[in-house]
Amino acid sequence: MPRRYDVVALGEGMVEFNQTHAGEPVYLQGFGGDTSNAVVAAARAGARTAYLSRVGNDWSGDRLMALWQAEGVDSCAVDRTDDGPTGLYFVTHGPEGHEFGYQRRGSAAARMTPGWFTGAPHAVVAQAGILHVSGISMAISATACDTVLAAMQAARAAECRVSLDSNLRLKLWPLDEARAAIARAAALCDWFLPSMDDAVHLSGHADPQAVVDWAHGLGAPKVVLKLGSEGCLISANGQREHIPGHAVPLVDATGAGDCFCGNLLARLATGDTLSEAARYANAAAAIAVQGFGAVAPLPRPGVVRTLL
Repeated sequence: MPRRYDVVALGEGMVEFNQTHAGEPVYLQGFGGDTSNAVVAAARAGARTAYLSRVGNDWSGDRLMALWQAEGVDSCAVDRTDDGPTGLYFVTHGPEGHEFGYQRRGSAAARMTPGWFTGAPHAVVAQAGILHVSGISMAISATACDTVLAAMQAARAAECRVSLDSNLRLKLWPLDEARAAIARAAALCDWFLPSMDDAVHLSGHADPQAVVDWAHGLGAPKVVLKLGSEGCLISANGQREHIPGHAVPLVDATGAGDCFCGNLLARLATGDTLSEAARYANAAAAIAVQGFGAVAPLPRPGVVRTLL
């Protein structure tokens, strides 16, 4: 039976303020939230998409709803509520790279519950080919973590494939708690998409091959280990392949991993092999890091094809 959506994602959309020059109090207003970034990236890549979340009845919530509408992301399962504000975050740049400051405690999205999911979000997942979730989606609150796991189980029951990005944020939860929750989620996914930075903390391994072994050991059948500028290492059906990255000038790496995930899933939805999809996603992420912000520089297919 045909599915209405190629890729849907669950999590927290946020309004972003990104510093344009290190040490200067000038910020560009944009958008963020890892799974929101990923679903917008998938939409720009041509996928039929939807987002599942809660936002406040506030200015930031209005801006996010307008963003999803403009990008062609169905927001029928986004709940507008007075029960908590929409999250914000600030990006600053310095010698050690980019740093994040969040104002999201008690946000509308952090108040997601499994009971909330059983309404419109569940109906959307039942009509989707792929559900994308992340470690951040689980880390923002205990009830959000339960909601993500319930959504993954519902997706599997509906024969909707599941993608998990580790996206570890130790400012949001303790490492032991993160390890346990991400291990439970990895056992429920079809594609596990950790970054090497995350995996060093989560697995205790510094070797990419050992990290892939660890990821499979959690129960993930297919693994795409993101290696930043070095590309990615994919592993599925007993075969592994390193796909090189692209040498490009780095402006802002905010959301690069989300761009990779969204483009990977959009290409998988069209029938690409994992290797083909990962090559495309590498190129898309290389383009995205050449602009400021998590959403503004997300590329469209023509630009990606040119780089490829």
